[in-house]
Amino acid sequence: MPTTVFTIANQKGGVGKTTTAVNLAAAFAEKKIHTLLIDLDPQANATSALGVEKQEGRSLYGPLRGEGTALEMITPTSIEHLAIIPSEEDLAATEIELAQTENYLARLRTVLEPLRASQGFRAIIIDCPPSLGMLSMNSLAAADYLLIALQCEYLALEGLGQILKNVERLRTAGVNGALEVGGVVMTMFDVRTNLSRQVVDEVKKHLPDKVFETVIPRTVRLSEAPSFGKTIFAYDPLSPGATAYRNLAKEVIARFGLLPLK
Repeated sequence: MPTTVFTIANQKGGVGKTTTAVNLAAAFAEKKIHTLLIDLDPQANATSALGVEKQEGRSLYGPLRGEGTALEMITPTSIEHLAIIPSEEDLAATEIELAQTENYLARLRTVLEPLRASQGFRAIIIDCPPSLGMLSMNSLAAADYLLIALQCEYLALEGLGQILKNVERLRTAGVNGALEVGGVVMTMFDVRTNLSRQVVDEVKKHLPDKVFETVIPRTVRLSEAPSFGKTIFAYDPLSPGATAYRNLAKEVIARFGLLPLK
């Protein structure tokens, strides 16, 4: 069964992108779906959110420069069926260095080919930096599907248009003709305001088939969990945030036919 690569991207920071990457990956693992999380953000928030220590030489920095392989960088986590390729600060240099290489937008896709071929993972989730720089564009070029984490506020709608334009550019330039918008995850939903509901409705008008039914609530527990190096399921398994991410995982699994590896 082929490996499905998802990238979770948004050029805006603080929209719940890393929270979604980490907890969606953990929710897949709960369902016995072998999952690899790739932390492509030099800030390494996804790495620390899983309680994994940053180590020099364990990120994709080397492989992207042609030194070592992605397979060598896979690090186990405390969660069964979930592994990670951690991040490190050196990845920040990749933004500049990649621009000077040949086929600079396809570097990550090339690096991930042996991982896909190994079929050791059913799903790969890439967490990107909060910008549409070289690393994010490489992740879009390497992915089958883009999952957009979108905060329930009006300014988020402007960012959505920018991301969709970039997807179209990559398609038409032949960099990744197969890239699809897999879905939009509405995050930081505040049940006390009309604004959250209005933003969800507005996005559904623009992308009627893409918005996931599950909305991720704005909760303190989701914000606290990463500082303890834990997913929401380990930190507060019965919280509204945990319930939401489990429901989101069910939707993603159903939408893309993700089955556990035999």
